[in-house]
Amino acid sequence: MALRAAEEAGAVRALTERLGLPGLVDVHTHFMPKNVLDKVWAYFDAVGPLTGMEWPITYREEEDRRVELLRGFGVRAFTAMLYPHKPGMAAWLNAWAADFAARTPDCLHTATFFPEPGADGHVRDALSGGARIFKAHLQVGGYDPNDPLLDGVWGLLAESGTPVVVHCGSGPAPGAFTGPGPTGRLLARHPRLRLVVAHMGMPEYEDFLGLAERYEGVHLDTTMAFTDFSERLAPFPPGALPRLAALRERILLGSDFPNIPYPYLHQLQALEGLGLGDDWLRAVLHDNAAALFHVKP
Repeated sequence: MALRAAEEAGAVRALTERLGLPGLVDVHTHFMPKNVLDKVWAYFDAVGPLTGMEWPITYREEEDRRVELLRGFGVRAFTAMLYPHKPGMAAWLNAWAADFAARTPDCLHTATFFPEPGADGHVRDALSGGARIFKAHLQVGGYDPNDPLLDGVWGLLAESGTPVVVHCGSGPAPGAFTGPGPTGRLLARHPRLRLVVAHMGMPEYEDFLGLAERYEGVHLDTTMAFTDFSERLAPFPPGALPRLAALRERILLGSDFPNIPYPYLHQLQALEGLGLGDDWLRAVLHDNAAALFHVKP
């Protein structure tokens, strides 16, 4: 049975209070134009055939209500992860995201891009407009991150030190350019990138841990990893837990809110259940991202 909003918010806040944290910083939440989000939800409604598992949207709410829910959980900063699947979308998605950030001060101004002529201009404009984080989705977009049309994009992001969350793992279904190979080649060309591997690189967890161990700018977000849902689909290898502990400063809380098939609280409980200690939890749930994005106390 789904938790009531007030009950769930209370449980989330009890966890952060126990840890002595002022709240959470979630680097992987989705806000986007309604017509785009409706299509995303339709995809998840039909995703069962891809995974063999139903994927109900737990927080299928209007935009204002979704913001209210995150604030109720004590999320101090969150993102508006959005992404194009074809040319001609990035510029207007970025315009929408800039407006959303302007009217939602606790949202980290998010932007995106696609391999198309002028892509570096779109990124330069977004950076000039105050974008603090970018999203790239190699699976949905179906593109190689090493596409020459993106050379200028990666150069700008590396030079500015702006984090970019990349869905580069092959979950929930592989794409033509998912997996560690294409992303590894990208990092070899742009080793200073602040690249955040979405979903811990699920299911190629150990390969992406290896990239984080090799490149100091690589982070991993926890989105959906370690939850009961994902453990059935793509379990995290227990033998890799010491590597996860050692990378404490490079692991960031991500949730995929609102597009998750379980309560928000469950992601936090799954991380706590790893048994890596309260210092690790404090770093992951708040401190790492707060430092990366200069979220003030």
